Amino acid sequence: MQTRLPTEERQAEIVTAALHLARDASPALITTTDIASAVGLTQGAVFKHFPTKDAIWVAAVQWVRGALIESLRTAAVEAPTPLDALSAMFRRHVDFVIEHPGVPRLIFNELQQPAESATKQEVRGLLQGYRKLLLDTMEQAVMQGQVVADLDREAAATTFVGLIQGLVMQAMLAGRPATMRTQADRVFALYLRSLGGAA
Repeated sequence: MQTRLPTEERQAEIVTAALHLARDASPALITTTDIASAVGLTQGAVFKHFPTKDAIWVAAVQWVRGALIESLRTAAVEAPTPLDALSAMFRRHVDFVIEHPGVPRLIFNELQQPAESATKQEVRGLLQGYRKLLLDTMEQAVMQGQVVADLDREAAATTFVGLIQGLVMQAMLAGRPATMRTQADRVFALYLRSLGGAA
């Protein structure tokens, strides 16, 4: 018998189960029955907490948005310089993906959908928040003379995210998320040189 949990705890458990299932399956193919089974609930019990499957994915992206951005902000604040902050954020994002491999599957799945949805809006908000954090950090790096004065901040932010996406895609193809960590330092060192910063 399942213990009756407070609503917020049960919702968090359902979201965690959905992201766990997304490690090995496309979110589009994961059913509420799959999620209910993973949590040990009936499908009806899941619907008491979320009206639709889409609502579960919306909550999942909201959790990612809060957890990832907060983790990146903390990494940036704790770093002694803006370049150290970029490095710490890069590694923190890699570690986050290794710990939660279902997250990139969910993000990529939503971005591939042609139609607008509440989940896609949440993904867009996540990416916008991420980009703002990167641009703010790069602006600080320019002001402190750590990178070239005419740095194209927009292109640099796009490249930063693109490098992580590339590492994620390779790790997903290999089926070994942890391989990202062994490549991250070398990839970031190359990136840092492109900014005019010391490797």
